[in-house]
Amino acid sequence: MNTLNKSLILGMAALIQGFAMATFLFPHFIPTGGAASVAVLFNYVAGIPFDRTLWILNAGLLFAAIKWLGKGTAIWTLYCVTVTAITIRLVTPFITNPISYVIVDLLVGSIIFGVGIGILFRMGASSGGMDILALIISKLKGYSPGKTLFAINGTILLTTGIVVDWKIIIFALVSQFISTRIIDLINKVNLPTPQAQKQNSTTY
Repeated sequence: MNTLNKSLILGMAALIQGFAMATFLFPHFIPTGGAASVAVLFNYVAGIPFDRTLWILNAGLLFAAIKWLGKGTAIWTLYCVTVTAITIRLVTPFITNPISYVIVDLLVGSIIFGVGIGILFRMGASSGGMDILALIISKLKGYSPGKTLFAINGTILLTTGIVVDWKIIIFALVSQFISTRIIDLINKVNLPTPQAQKQNSTTY
């Protein structure tokens, strides 16, 4: 796949991700992960825009982790994070109130969010977030990346729940469950490869 096609697909996936966050999840202060929890917390406490916190946090982590991720992966991840942040910045002013009840927005937003992340994962890209920090810590200290990520996200989510509303912890867990199911579904779908399409065309 050439660079232009990859940038278009990744850009669309990042746009879908940002749209879901700004339209359905953030109006209810529902975080989608560790970095989003920090953005929700800063917005609630200090009124800092969601997109600004997400971009600064992800960009800083990426530059720190280039030696472990590789320059190519870091650049694509930064591109996706930037598109997501811009989408959130553009959409947020139009969402002055939640679209619907929290349960409805939670379900719809988590599904759409999962689609965006699923496409990114399918393309071998990263959406950034605290997985970068977990990778750095695991490399430096030798800890398990999964346990490190769980500890980081759990601590941040617990703090956000205490400061904002304890219900956020439940909503965030439900959102994670739904979105990860969608991600797994997208990554299990068998798509025809260019070679298979070429063989089928020559057969018929």
